[in-house]
Amino acid sequence: MAKKSKNQNQSNVIAQNKKARHDYFIEQTFEAGVVLEGWEVRSIRDGKVHLVESYVYLKDGEVFISGMQIHPLLSASTHVIPHPTRIRKLLLHNREISRLIGQVERKGYTLVPLKLYWKKQLVKLEIALAKGKHLHDKRASLKEKEWNRDKQRLNKLR
Repeated sequence: MAKKSKNQNQSNVIAQNKKARHDYFIEQTFEAGVVLEGWEVRSIRDGKVHLVESYVYLKDGEVFISGMQIHPLLSASTHVIPHPTRIRKLLLHNREISRLIGQVERKGYTLVPLKLYWKKQLVKLEIALAKGKHLHDKRASLKEKEWNRDKQRLNKLR
């Protein structure tokens, strides 16, 4: 069986939150399932989803995502009233949830959604345990990113 290349793996990505990597230091990532309704899955297949202003939070030992926008299709059923920004439950193992609770409550971490992607026929959400960056941290990471890009250009010319 042949391994998937990076390009084939990228085709599974539905939506990304690029702003999260700019605003936070990513410590650890988790893969979570998302509880969706039928119209939401059809809209996701059509690519009508945004993660930019969404956030993940813990409540009563469960994990939820709020602010993830899934725009309904025009051909949605008439008996279902779609709500694009409803709160959706995330599915994780109990040991992962307990680890997240400990990190978020004691050490001041936050949970950030990174990307939404297909895994076989299921929709998965990659969430990260992250710490916020200050303005000087953002500037330093931008300088480092530019320096790495210039370094690659110099190596390419040689």
